[in-house]
Amino acid sequence: MLNIHNLSVAFGGEYLFEEIAFRLNSGDRVGLIGKNGAGKSTLLKLLSKEMEPDSGTIASDKEVKIGFLKQDIDFEQGRTVLEEAYQAFIEIKQLEEKLEEINTQLAERTDYESEGYNQLMIDLNDVSHHYEILGGYNYQGDTEKVLQGLGFKRQDFDKLTETFSGGWRMRIELAKLLLQNNDVLLLDEPTNHLDIESIIWLEQFLRNYSGAVVIVSHDKMFLDNVTNRTIEISLGRIYDYNKPYSKYLIQRAEIKEQQLSAQKNQEKQIQQTEKLIEKFRAKASKASMAQSLIKKLDKIDRIEVDEDDHSVMKLRFPISVTPGKVVAELEKLSKHYGAKEVLNDINLLVERGSKTAFVGQNGQGKTTLAKIMVGELDYKGYLKNGHNVQIGYFAQNQAEYLDGSKTILDTMIDSANESNRSKVRDILGSFLFRGDEVEKYVKVLSGGERNRLALAKMLLQPFNVLVMDEPTNHLDIKSKNVLKQALQSFEGTLILVSHDRDFLQGLTDKVYEFKDGSIKEYLGDIDFYLEQRNAENFRKIELKEKVRPGAKTEKPKNDYEKQKRKKALNNKLSSVEKKINTLETEIATFDHQLLMDYDNTVANAGFFDTYHGAKKKLEEYMEQWETITIEIESN
Repeated sequence: MLNIHNLSVAFGGEYLFEEIAFRLNSGDRVGLIGKNGAGKSTLLKLLSKEMEPDSGTIASDKEVKIGFLKQDIDFEQGRTVLEEAYQAFIEIKQLEEKLEEINTQLAERTDYESEGYNQLMIDLNDVSHHYEILGGYNYQGDTEKVLQGLGFKRQDFDKLTETFSGGWRMRIELAKLLLQNNDVLLLDEPTNHLDIESIIWLEQFLRNYSGAVVIVSHDKMFLDNVTNRTIEISLGRIYDYNKPYSKYLIQRAEIKEQQLSAQKNQEKQIQQTEKLIEKFRAKASKASMAQSLIKKLDKIDRIEVDEDDHSVMKLRFPISVTPGKVVAELEKLSKHYGAKEVLNDINLLVERGSKTAFVGQNGQGKTTLAKIMVGELDYKGYLKNGHNVQIGYFAQNQAEYLDGSKTILDTMIDSANESNRSKVRDILGSFLFRGDEVEKYVKVLSGGERNRLALAKMLLQPFNVLVMDEPTNHLDIKSKNVLKQALQSFEGTLILVSHDRDFLQGLTDKVYEFKDGSIKEYLGDIDFYLEQRNAENFRKIELKEKVRPGAKTEKPKNDYEKQKRKKALNNKLSSVEKKINTLETEIATFDHQLLMDYDNTVANAGFFDTYHGAKKKLEEYMEQWETITIEIESN
């Protein structure tokens, strides 16, 4: 489909990536990963032909259609949700206009026997046939299915797109791409604004998609559930493996370990050879042998170990002044959007030093309450902030608050005051904006870089209460960990809206679940909350909410059948365990061979094929073992 050959892109004289090459085929579902600023979004723009590389080529089959979901979208105002989604069918809409024009002429004309009238009938037949082939009689139904799959309700279809938030407009853009029948889909952070139900729907859609998909995402579970291949951009190079994200990490670690072992063995050989050279040089009779060894040493292809980019931002939230014991008090607080009640008679007391998580499905009022507490929305009821409370707020769409026409440096200087203006460059440096990078315009930054800039900007204003709404959107995994460590060290009061279990673990000591206009308090961390809800993660909770009341799961008809099935599963488990033991012994033997006699072992042409084949088989058996074990436990 797409053949990428020796592609290079440089900014400010430094290569973002240099001479990278890979091929995209039908059925490839690629997770494109790397730290913020590594070049992921740039590579998507190159693949979509939105920008040209400095060198290299992107060759494609004839008439390959490419769809690109960008982080920044711009809709034409005045269209409804349905009208905007129908923009996916430009050719069909043009044919509809043509059909209407032909039918109008046929209705108005009376020269039924004329050549012109006959030609109109021929045109009507041709256009109708073309319209049918393109799916003209099905596209409206298909559009409604996709929009509903992405979370829209039927009553939303006739609302104007400008009445929706950026996240919902992103869903409309995603719907258009999925409806266009593209051969290649390029998706930049597609799950950032989706709730769990919509993410699960999208996963299913992409797993069944016949074309090629390239996904930039920092959602590990989404990548594992959808992708079958991982390409990582790191320090200008790419690492390409036919594995989903988690399995790729394991394989890359194994390969790096092999490289280190091989490099260590090679270094020993080189040192031994160099000693012999020095020894033989001293004797005239051995001079020719020394020269021969020098030539041999020059020809050695030095083993290189893959480099990792370990640079991370440095983040610490200093506390301003100590506030009163009560930070915020809410009584009978309600919020309506027109006829829709989002929050109803909320009572909440936030105390100094507390660490609180807001959780629940999208649309249940988490962001609404956060905005009310920071003074961005009006409400009914009572809300009072405590003495000396200074709130720092990180909005879910924080990047939208940044001015794209300003540079990184100007953005910071304009937000600074006399006391901290001189520290702006130091702060930017700790957020990985160094040297000439600070002169970049905000509009060219990736989503993750914008989030980093928004975090840096927060440090210019004093606060003792921190309200953060989905702060991990767009952040790479390393940056997420840095942010988490900074929040763990924060001595002030924290309110965190998030659906990321890994991020929330160890961060909060109280959880409020939002549902049906109310909130429910759980006096414990996120693991305690999930334990109380009897779920492993937020996905399980959302899926439980969708199960119809009274729905029954299939069970064996009687105890005899149940025991019979359990016995069969135990026999199957025993068989798989034996195979696992055999393979583990076999792999241990291979590892020993590599350790004791690396050169002769790797000289065997089929060794690594057998070695990796055994490891792959072991993975398959381990997955079988896990599946069977779960079945046994659920019986």
